[in-house]
Amino acid sequence: MDFSFKAISLSYKTAPIHIRESISLDEQATRRLLAKSREVVGISEVLIISTCNRTEIYYSSEEDLAHLFIKLIGVEKGIFDIDTYTPYFQIINNPEEAIAHLFRVSIGLESQVVGDFQIINQVKNAYKWATEIGLAGTFLHRLLHTIFFTHKRVVQETAFRDGTASVSYATVEMIEGFSPQFANPKLLIIGLGEIGTDVVKNLSNTALKNVKIANRTAEKAATLANTYGFEAVSFEKIEQHIQEADFVVCAVHRVEPLISKEMMNNIRIVGFKYFFDLSIPRSIDPTIEHLNNVLLYNVDAINNSINEALERRKNAIPKVEIIINQAIIDFLDWTKEMIVSPVIQKLKNMLEEIRKEEMERYIKQLDANEIEKIDKITKSMMQKILKMPVIQLKAACRRGEAETLADVLTDLFDLEKKRVNI
Repeated sequence: MDFSFKAISLSYKTAPIHIRESISLDEQATRRLLAKSREVVGISEVLIISTCNRTEIYYSSEEDLAHLFIKLIGVEKGIFDIDTYTPYFQIINNPEEAIAHLFRVSIGLESQVVGDFQIINQVKNAYKWATEIGLAGTFLHRLLHTIFFTHKRVVQETAFRDGTASVSYATVEMIEGFSPQFANPKLLIIGLGEIGTDVVKNLSNTALKNVKIANRTAEKAATLANTYGFEAVSFEKIEQHIQEADFVVCAVHRVEPLISKEMMNNIRIVGFKYFFDLSIPRSIDPTIEHLNNVLLYNVDAINNSINEALERRKNAIPKVEIIINQAIIDFLDWTKEMIVSPVIQKLKNMLEEIRKEEMERYIKQLDANEIEKIDKITKSMMQKILKMPVIQLKAACRRGEAETLADVLTDLFDLEKKRVNI
């Protein structure tokens, strides 16, 4: 390839949940790591995606910088033995493989819940942060917009996004399965980030109506509760609400668990109580599952809940892959054309310079109307002269002969030499 694009990936496929949560990056950590990438590494294009299932860095560089990025993650997360995490990372140095991986991740083919619709928004956020800090150049801009267009095609042309088989939907589906054992099941949703909000939205389409919502920002909880006919409750009284609930869904981002074993020791449990931890890092102490009548499900367990929508999505995968592969081919053709773009521009500039020189020779002898006509005629002639070399250069790109023809044109027209007016 004639460009350098690489990736490092740590995901549910390569690392257990305790490893993933230890290096998970929130927005501020991601922005800091982007800044360090620019200042310390000194490269111009970096994209960082971090979700509950993966932390990935994509970058443009001739050098393999994977181990340097891993060290920067260690610095950001305060992990002094970060080298021991290296085996969990997948390092992709082949540009085409890195591009294909980003396509598959963004569309949802690599999601633990296949076709998870949240991932495309997470990629869009990652792109936004990279752009804002100045780490999205021409290559990354074109790549991400190609991916977003491909995502629209997948949505419009396949059944890959049918149903709502996301982590939030899978959680609601599991709750519905367990709820018949309760006369009037009581639900508590804690945290209204993207996933928590999606849980609330999905619950609104079920028969489960005894739902309480708690959030640090009380106004957000009140607004969402009012929208869907649920009840907003005080975040400060969370222990009391857990006591009353049969099902507790926690999606709060924090370093230490919100629901600890010590808290649970203060709660009287009558009958079964179900907990669903949708956070990375985990917001529920995993040791609470050792308590009597407590059942705890983390994101890995939840994602194992597969429904009919997932099956439809899996059946659509061959068509999705055809769409993605065509998009990748088109994008790679564009990257090849990048090689000849400077030559085309130099040739255009040279012809424009000659055109203006010749206009200058005769302009004093012409009136305004004649000048306008000749200017229009000479511009049209120049475009027609350029047309064939451009077509031939683009055809050479598809044949893999772009550099050879570009060199011929550069030598033939002496494009590297600065012209001197005669």
